[in-house]
Amino acid sequence: MTVRFAALGDSLTEGIGDPVPGGWRGWAALLAPGLSPGAVEFRNLADSGSLSRDLLVSQLPVALAFRPRYAAVVVGGNDTLRASFDLELTARHFAAALSSLTSAGAVPLTACLPDPGRLLGLPAPLARPLARRMRGVNAVVHGLSEHYGAVHQHLADLPWTRDRTLLSVDRLHPSAAGHQVIARGFHALLAEAGHPVGAPPEELAVGAPGPGADLWWMLTRGTRWVAARSTDLLPGLVALAALEARHLLRRSTRQLDRAEARATAELVARLTAEAPTGTAPTPAPTAPPPTAPAVSGAAGQAPDTGSRTAAGGGQ
Repeated sequence: MTVRFAALGDSLTEGIGDPVPGGWRGWAALLAPGLSPGAVEFRNLADSGSLSRDLLVSQLPVALAFRPRYAAVVVGGNDTLRASFDLELTARHFAAALSSLTSAGAVPLTACLPDPGRLLGLPAPLARPLARRMRGVNAVVHGLSEHYGAVHQHLADLPWTRDRTLLSVDRLHPSAAGHQVIARGFHALLAEAGHPVGAPPEELAVGAPGPGADLWWMLTRGTRWVAARSTDLLPGLVALAALEARHLLRRSTRQLDRAEARATAELVARLTAEAPTGTAPTPAPTAPPPTAPAVSGAAGQAPDTGSRTAAGGGQ
């Protein structure tokens, strides 16, 4: 029986940072062949720059039509990088996606994400508000993943800043090596949970970005990324940084942290009380799925929609 795997998310799942001829590969394509000892059909619906709402509105209907056995749902990083960030909206979008997929019999694969401010080495007044947002999103992902029985990987715990080989030249997306670590991590978790997986993803020989690669990326692509964020994220982030600076001077940042943690815990409690508990998915049907847009080639190949750059769409 063919196992179907749909990947939903943003540029992390699209494969940014792991280039192959004609586009990107990424952790989901690396994982796909190992999801079954037999045949696997893979669709990568992830798109660079996607927010949680985009995943819910644009990607989820296609995924449901595909009727996957496994469905990656990794999103939220771009939400934190927007001036309009609203944790409750992000959480509700994520919860709706998990609810729909588990109701359709899919096993969700989820992940908590590293703090973008730490990855980029931002100063404290800028980094702390982003870190607080990311902690909130990750707390939501943790709580809802447990509630819906998702296979969850703690990506935030990987040594992203200590091991330079794991990050691409933009310092925000995984490198080819980083994508391999993510793929092998999900495979190990699925095997531990008793899913009938195939062989683990092959460990490919890759190297860290060479000397000058960071500067070259900034000169050729990074400036476009910064410019795009300057018109959206920067005004709101400056206001947050000013507030953060005042709290740093007053030594009251812990009050902000505690208040955010309480609000997030209350949000997760509300969402899990409102939603049905996740159950073990039933086996995927053997009948051919309805026709869906072919947004990705076979596992391990480049998407057939053409390549996209990290600078154009964010995370």
